Amino acid sequence: MRLRGKKGAPELLQQSKIAILDPQSARGRWHDIFGNGRPIHVELGMGKGQFISTMSQRYPDVNFIGIDMYDELIARACEKAETIRGELGVDNEANLRLVRANIEYLESIFAEGEIERIFLNFSDPWPKKRHARRRLTHPRFIEKYKHVLNERGEIHQKTDSVTLFEYSLNSYAEVGLQMRNISLDLHRDGPHPEHVMTEYEEKFSSRGMNIHRVEVLVGREAYEQYRASLPYGNGGQPVPQP
Repeated sequence: MRLRGKKGAPELLQQSKIAILDPQSARGRWHDIFGNGRPIHVELGMGKGQFISTMSQRYPDVNFIGIDMYDELIARACEKAETIRGELGVDNEANLRLVRANIEYLESIFAEGEIERIFLNFSDPWPKKRHARRRLTHPRFIEKYKHVLNERGEIHQKTDSVTLFEYSLNSYAEVGLQMRNISLDLHRDGPHPEHVMTEYEEKFSSRGMNIHRVEVLVGREAYEQYRASLPYGNGGQPVPQP
């Protein structure tokens, strides 16, 4: 998604305390930038920033990074963060950074094992078969995620696209990743009070459209915790190891 003609976007970004326009220089130093060793959660393709800004104020003990590739969207997200800070009276500048970057170059932005969670919210489904490699759940992207995620690493995905969701589940299985909490209708019983929605999610849910969601365990520690939580060791059956 791109918003054209955001007046003053370059100037706004230059003045912003949370916008980062040269993220390659931060590779391997993100904990230093935040000034703490707390977990880092990243949203790839944040749009206008409602999700990542809300998450940053709701979970102050986690560092959040929103990524998109257009100045206009980064500027909108900066404004959203400012609005939320004013409405709620919280300092989400402390644990939020908004990054202008192309996800293709994720490994030049984060060092190996530098982040703990990746959010993929309503990514472009690229429905044509010839564009499959552009989908953010194509195996080539998943390999990038595996590189930058740490031992507790997880991917949390939401989408309204049935075809993208089916494709994604197959992609995760193809590379041997364990999935949990698979939902084909996330808001069937109404939005959970702890659930943070994106702008798209609010719009689609209000139209009665199903939201699909899955959590994918990438890191070994995340997988072991999941395995230990299963009753009777998954009924006595071995759980595939990632």
